[in-house]
Amino acid sequence: MASIRKQKSGRWRAQVRRKGRALSETFVRHEDAKGWSLDTERQIDRGETPLPTRIARLRTFGELIDLHIEDMKEVGRAPGRSKDATLQMLKRDLGKLKLVEIDRERLIQFGRARATAGAGPVTLSMDIGAIRLVMSHAAAVHGVPVKIEPIDLARIALKRLGLIGKSNERDRRPTDEELETLFRHFDANDRLTMPMSRIIRFAIATAMRQEEICRVTWSDYNARTKMLTIRDRKDPREKKGNDQRIPLLAVSGFDAVGLIEEQRAIRTNEDDRIFPYVHKSAGTSFTRACRDLEIEDLHFHDLRHEGTSRLFEAGFRIEQVALVTGHKDWKMLRRYTHLRPESLHDIALRTGAG
Repeated sequence: MASIRKQKSGRWRAQVRRKGRALSETFVRHEDAKGWSLDTERQIDRGETPLPTRIARLRTFGELIDLHIEDMKEVGRAPGRSKDATLQMLKRDLGKLKLVEIDRERLIQFGRARATAGAGPVTLSMDIGAIRLVMSHAAAVHGVPVKIEPIDLARIALKRLGLIGKSNERDRRPTDEELETLFRHFDANDRLTMPMSRIIRFAIATAMRQEEICRVTWSDYNARTKMLTIRDRKDPREKKGNDQRIPLLAVSGFDAVGLIEEQRAIRTNEDDRIFPYVHKSAGTSFTRACRDLEIEDLHFHDLRHEGTSRLFEAGFRIEQVALVTGHKDWKMLRRYTHLRPESLHDIALRTGAG
């Protein structure tokens, strides 16, 4: 039998003791306390686990998204910009649906609509993955009675329909002629404040991302050991605290240490960053130059690919290249092994096989 007592605050405290379980909740109205008590007793009698009132009141998918974001922030793992954008899109498109309406048919309909709007197979795969993450989080952490199987079935269906799939591995590498053209273009631009030619060379020499290049500081650089520490390096499993020390090499055709020392010579402010520039501006400048020079389908991130490939062409093994690029999964690194046939001559000479 439940007991309901009025507290000094004027709120009503309901307590249920049944079949070895003891649960309690506080309510503003006596009627709510009584209704909760009856529902809780019935759930216990059916062998179910009663949910806290706040969780039991969740009715829509949008509320589950808010719950997921709140929980992740509480443990210091707030969604990043990309994931947050996906969650907000899902909230707009599916947020008003009741939990029972998130079924296989509705998710297939959602997938078709997203594809029609221009979402590619990889993007849609990430969308469905985010839906599954939110639902499974609610079930595992809070015991919300939601079904995951319809999501998995919808994924299978969307894959069969060709709307979900893996990305095509990009293997675009700049030619020597394209790089020289870019260097001449940037060096001839007196109005450009960023040393783009040096940034491009450094990107290839270190296989670093543009945001990493514009974030490393002089205090992260050890000239004696020729090492550089990259703070909070991008990793799908660790969003923060993924610091990595990388060796600054000169095997790619460009000397990373020499390029840093060139930056030291032009240092004129108190900014502790080695390359004190806005990384997005560097990317924009690169894209604009490629367009003006009619260099097709070349992105700044392709320079990381180029740098990684040059490490392989220099004769380094996968586990050694990973010490530079930061790849934790060596399988991911295999896609960068697009070696130019000419490089085999150099490798053969170094190993004595030529």
